[in-house]
Amino acid sequence: MTPRWGARPEGGEWRFGLWSPGAAQVDLMLEGQALPMRREAKGWWDLLHPAPEGAEYLFRVDGQCVPDPASRLQAGDVHAPSRLIAPRPAPRGPARDWASMVIYEMHVGTFTPEGSLAAAAARMELLAGLGFTAIELMPLGQWAGNRGWGYDGVLPFAPHPAYGTPDDLRALVAAAHRAGLSVILDLVMNHFGPDGAYLHAITPEFFDADRMTPWGAAIDFGQEAVRRFWTECACHWVSEYAIDGLRLDAVHQIAGPGSRDFLHDLAATLRGIAPVHLITEDERNEPALREEGGYDASWNDDFHHAVHVALTSEDHAYYAPFAVDPVGDLALALRRGHVEEGQPRPPRDSLRGASCGHLPVTAFVNSVQTHDQVGNRAFGDRLLSIADPAGVAVAYALLLCAPYVPMVFMGEERGATTPFLFFADFTGDLAQAVRTGRASEFPEVARHGDTVPDPLSMQTFAASRLDWTDDARVREWQDLTRRALDFRATHLLPLIRSARRSVDVARDDASLLADWRFDAGRLRIALSLGRPGGEGISGAQFGIGLMGRDPFAISVKVDPA
Repeated sequence: MTPRWGARPEGGEWRFGLWSPGAAQVDLMLEGQALPMRREAKGWWDLLHPAPEGAEYLFRVDGQCVPDPASRLQAGDVHAPSRLIAPRPAPRGPARDWASMVIYEMHVGTFTPEGSLAAAAARMELLAGLGFTAIELMPLGQWAGNRGWGYDGVLPFAPHPAYGTPDDLRALVAAAHRAGLSVILDLVMNHFGPDGAYLHAITPEFFDADRMTPWGAAIDFGQEAVRRFWTECACHWVSEYAIDGLRLDAVHQIAGPGSRDFLHDLAATLRGIAPVHLITEDERNEPALREEGGYDASWNDDFHHAVHVALTSEDHAYYAPFAVDPVGDLALALRRGHVEEGQPRPPRDSLRGASCGHLPVTAFVNSVQTHDQVGNRAFGDRLLSIADPAGVAVAYALLLCAPYVPMVFMGEERGATTPFLFFADFTGDLAQAVRTGRASEFPEVARHGDTVPDPLSMQTFAASRLDWTDDARVREWQDLTRRALDFRATHLLPLIRSARRSVDVARDDASLLADWRFDAGRLRIALSLGRPGGEGISGAQFGIGLMGRDPFAISVKVDPA
């Protein structure tokens, strides 16, 4: 796809493009020089003009100067001029099949003490040595300030400069590929952040005036130019940085006319560039995008919720439907993938989901912790801080040894107890609004005389950094990770790559016995969560605890066909 948004070199010059159908006049401000742009059909503005790479530019729309919404690189923050940067497509790494994925979710800014792409690159061999096969980077598109999760991005083509340069990102991807790791990028296409999103002012047609998301104005995917913006953005990351896959944030908010066609066309366009993997986050638990072949998998919060409630007995908010019978829900998740498939689920007052049990096991990305589930807690508590460590270890082993695609949140492999808090770097009235909004999400904290950590404080950000101290406990968790993932690669992967024929999950109080039959063999997992009992599997090839004696135990066996 030839880009129309932004700036690209063409025949020794640069072509600049902007969609602003309601504008009366658009000028290119190139190094301070005003150059009128030409109005074209369907609201596009265009100009071909010579300029050196690295030159700074802005668009002036009816007198207002703004950075390029499709800026590939900024000269400073999100309000600064954009900078011309020529495409330098990175060489691709070897393709890895989806069935082999073991994903490590990573926030670049808190993964290492340095918080940089270069520092993360130095840890790729370590992750690969533990058995991970992919990293998933939380969003990198530039947002206001230096600190943040990345979901408040406003320049989605431009790598966030606090992490490093575009070449630093290419070097991280190359280091991951050398280590045998695929790289997945979390991409937000359903909203923009609250500071620096100038499209609202210069192109209000980009947004659906009749719909809002929880994070701001909804995007109008009925507009061809809007669909093109996001398709060009996704293609940019895949081609320019050799990204192997994308996780699309909150696709349930990619809604309205044109949205379904957009998602289908996006998948087809991306796969015309490279054999990329595509993951969705979709609260609806709907199978359609996975059934139709364009998308490999979806995040499966149901598995997380069942495990979390079984270990913590929490029953607030979205945990409430899982508090009725969490072990039974875990049995459903092991049998069907999703738990909620359109059936009544008290106290939920609406139906959620549709039948998904026919999907392959690789259509579900399971986790027991994610940035969302940890970071959306008032104090960013990891599971080890609020549940029995033995139970957490068993749940972690289940995640790694069940046939679904496992995803680990950074630090789980080390037994981390450092929090992962919500943090941002806004200023002025917006900063205060974020503080107030964050505190209002947790009224029970104030009732107990405590306060939610200030999301704008540097201390909140610093507390969220992983602790890289090496001690016996860290080595125990790393050993568990290494043994489980070696077992997965050696014994389980041949089964997952074959067709599934049947699955049965039997329950006895807090114990489960799951039995999957594949064309290539049989996988059995015996699991006890919280009470002694349950029947183990004779000759287990992998296990924690002894079934029948320990309150938290797991044993796993694979029988080849």
